[in-house]
Amino acid sequence: MSGSGSGVALAIADGIARITLDRPAVGNAIDLPLARALLDAAIRCESDAAVRCVVLSGNGKLFCAGGDVALMGGAGAQLPTVLTELIATFHAAVTRLARMAKPLVTLVNGPAAGAGFSLAILGDVVLSARSAHYTAAYGAIGLTADGGLSWLLPRLVGLRRAQEIILTNRRIKGEEAEAIGLVTRLVDDEALEAEGLALAARLADAPTAAYGAARTLLHDSFDTGFETQLDRELRSMAIAGAGEAQEGLAALLAKRSPNFRGA
Repeated sequence: MSGSGSGVALAIADGIARITLDRPAVGNAIDLPLARALLDAAIRCESDAAVRCVVLSGNGKLFCAGGDVALMGGAGAQLPTVLTELIATFHAAVTRLARMAKPLVTLVNGPAAGAGFSLAILGDVVLSARSAHYTAAYGAIGLTADGGLSWLLPRLVGLRRAQEIILTNRRIKGEEAEAIGLVTRLVDDEALEAEGLALAARLADAPTAAYGAARTLLHDSFDTGFETQLDRELRSMAIAGAGEAQEGLAALLAKRSPNFRGA
C-alpha cells in the first residue's frame, strides 16, 4: 500500500482498488514522487488478481492541478531534463491505467488542469462533481499537452473542439463537459463518493476479463480497419467463450445471478 507521504494512497478491498492523489495542500500537483507512486499503484492494480475494478480520485478540493509548477519553475536550465524524467514516469503510469484489463472509474471531485485533465478523462466511466471544471492550461506556461490529452480529447469531443480547448485554455464547466461527452455524467458533489463506489461494486461483480477485452477493442478501434476489427472481435469472443461466458450462460439458463468472481 502506498501512503500519503508518497503523494498517492492505495487501498484495496472487495475487489476494488482505490487510488487517491494525495497532495491536497498543493492541489494534488504531480511531482516525481507522486508520479512514481502512481506508477507503483498502477502496476499493483494491473497485476493483482484480487483487483477487479480501479477507482481514481483526488483528495481535497481539487482533483489534480497538473504538474508541480514550483518544481518546474525552480528547474531553470535543467527544465528539459526535469520534464523528461517527470513525464516519462507519469506516462508509464498512464499507460498501465489505460491498458490494464480492468475497468477504470474516475471520480473527478474538483477542478482538473493540465495533466490532471488528462487523468480525469482517462476513465472508462468518468463521474464529475458538479463543481468540477476542466482546463488544458499548458499554453499559459508555454508547454504542450501530456498524459495522453492530445490523443484522448479528439476521440472524445472531435478534433475541432479539441483544438479550441487546448489552444484557448478556456475553462470547461461541468455542464458543458457532460454535454460534449468529455465526462460520462455529472453527480452532485455530496453524492459523488457513494455513487462512484456503488458503480465500482457493480463493475467488480461483472465479468472482468470480458470488460478488459472490451476496453482493448474500443481503444484500438480508432487505428484499426473494419475487417481487422471484426477479426479481433472474433478472437476476443472465442477467448471469452472459454472463460466467464461459461458462468454467464449457466446462470442465465438456471435463472440465477452469475458469480463472475469465481469464474
